[in-house]
Amino acid sequence: MANPSEGKQPKYQRIADELKDAIRRGVYSPGDRLPGENDLMATHGVARMTARQALGVLQSEGLTEARKGAGVFVRAFRPLRRRGVQRLAQETWGNGRSMWSADTEGRDLQVDQVSVTERPAPTQIANVLGLDEGAAVCIRSRRYVLDGKPVLVATSYLPAELVAGSPITQEDTGPGGIYARLAELGHKPAHFREEIRSRMPSRDEAEQLSLSMGTPVILVCRTAFDDEGLAVEVNEMTLDSASYVLEYEFDA
Repeated sequence: MANPSEGKQPKYQRIADELKDAIRRGVYSPGDRLPGENDLMATHGVARMTARQALGVLQSEGLTEARKGAGVFVRAFRPLRRRGVQRLAQETWGNGRSMWSADTEGRDLQVDQVSVTERPAPTQIANVLGLDEGAAVCIRSRRYVLDGKPVLVATSYLPAELVAGSPITQEDTGPGGIYARLAELGHKPAHFREEIRSRMPSRDEAEQLSLSMGTPVILVCRTAFDDEGLAVEVNEMTLDSASYVLEYEFDA
């Protein structure tokens, strides 16, 4: 029986839905090339722009990636499930494990870019950390690559006076990372706040994350507080939206 809503759908959306269904059924496997614009035009009797829009839908949803001069292919990368609660548990970083251990499930994770600098805090960061205008912060910037695919760039801001002389000011912070070192300094993170937004990437973000055209980014801003309610870190993260599933599991 025909679906009455199908006639109301734009042609490009109907074509995109057919392609998505074919991917779900395994007609096209990860790494396979999808029919190109010319193929879709001939098969469905549509204009080039309609075929292009249909393929664009799949790219914007993270199901496919365009390779210049080669076509559009089903993404072979398996999305990372970011377990927002478990990864911040003290039993993880407090026992010397990376927060990523809650997410990666044995997959190959590399930090291929790290920089550590000290500069005056941006006004918004200074306000969150309760610092005076012009106060210095330690700025840690990293890029994370999972299974050879850049998935996240992160920049942490910490009060320079608080972390001076600690491994936090070095590229390798040691087992358990920043939060384990903050605990050793007497400022163990006890509470976290995360704010999540999404938008289209800047040109620099698209290059850093090797994003396909039309792929948005997820922005996660996390603030860590110690037992006294003092903000000790602000971490601004930019995620490839097509590479992530954000999971939050907690009791009612």
